[in-house]
Amino acid sequence: VQLQASGGELVQAGGSLRLSCAASGRPLSIYTMGWLRQAPGKEREFVAAINWSGGNTYYADFVKGRFTISRDNAKNTVYLQMDSLKPEDTAVYYCGAEPTGIRTSPDYPYWGQGTLVTVSS
Repeated sequence: VQLQASGGELVQAGGSLRLSCAASGRPLSIYTMGWLRQAPGKEREFVAAINWSGGNTYYADFVKGRFTISRDNAKNTVYLQMDSLKPEDTAVYYCGAEPTGIRTSPDYPYWGQGTLVTVSS
């Protein structure tokens, strides 16, 4: 599966962004999906995950209540709605695919090009 994240841009603190992740090569419905991020000088970290149907979601503590992950299997796309953004959310955001089950760690077996989110104070 090939993954391409998009939607990142410069936004002011307190603002919102919606990231998208388009999948190609294989149907998205066979994977649990996640969003990861990597800030400058830091290791990649888990942000959110969603199961095959979209009925179960999981979040890192630092985004709970602010970010929402969703998916549209018919469109082969996963989304990350980010609200109340903070400067510390500045990072390159990646989407990942996991064929075996929910993964709440950053070591997804499949992930693609990321999209840069910059939050100004």
